[in-house]
Amino acid sequence: MFLTDSHCHFHLLDLTADAGDLDKVIARATSEGVRYFLNVCVKMADFPLLLQIAEKYSFVGTSIGLHPNYQDEEVDEETLVTLAKHPKVLAIGETGLDYFRSSGDLDWQRERFRTHIRAAKKINKPIIVHTRDAKEDTLKIMKEEGAEQVGGVMHCFTEDWPTAEKALALGFYISFSGIVTFKNAQDLQEVAKMVPLNRLLIETDAPYLAPHPHRGKANEPSYIRHTAEFIANLRGLSLDQLAEMTTNNFFTLFQGATRPYV
Repeated sequence: MFLTDSHCHFHLLDLTADAGDLDKVIARATSEGVRYFLNVCVKMADFPLLLQIAEKYSFVGTSIGLHPNYQDEEVDEETLVTLAKHPKVLAIGETGLDYFRSSGDLDWQRERFRTHIRAAKKINKPIIVHTRDAKEDTLKIMKEEGAEQVGGVMHCFTEDWPTAEKALALGFYISFSGIVTFKNAQDLQEVAKMVPLNRLLIETDAPYLAPHPHRGKANEPSYIRHTAEFIANLRGLSLDQLAEMTTNNFFTLFQGATRPYV
């Protein structure tokens, strides 16, 4: 079995003595069948560390981007393009819109999202999109900026089926986190049943959003097996089938990633 964690944050994990160092985190994930990890950038200041991790491990890729909620940094198109040229940088992001944690005049957030899409088009790498309470504006900007030219993934998807359909029509993949396993996530589970199997991804978003039965605890990539098993059951598939499909989807989208020999 070959599982891929399409979105995690190694650099945000609690790597204390109790939690274990990164090698131990990876070993626990490997024991659950995880063979590749996309360690996603959310702050420009963190990028050197992310790149260092990606260069150390052949089975770890990274991205370059600035999360929509961070206002203490800014980034321009040229910088994104320059940094994205590194072969271990698989995507631009995470980027997008978040109207839940940010308020007031959010023109800066919308313009930042446009900057990321333009950079992705210049470097011809996919986009990792974060959207929360902003689905209409997110899709509007994606269409206006021609995001379909490079595609990407709607990460940690929690929206409705019409939103998923519109993103799929733009060539985007839909990625589900541990949220889909929650008892109160029946609507999202219905969406997970409907997404075409060739456009489906899974992720942990570790250290956030641990799936059942670890809900409320710090998340880590080894827990992706729970999400995979849950969606496999929803879709009437075996775990091996779901793992193979989502892994193939990952390497189809993120073409700069090197598939490990297993």
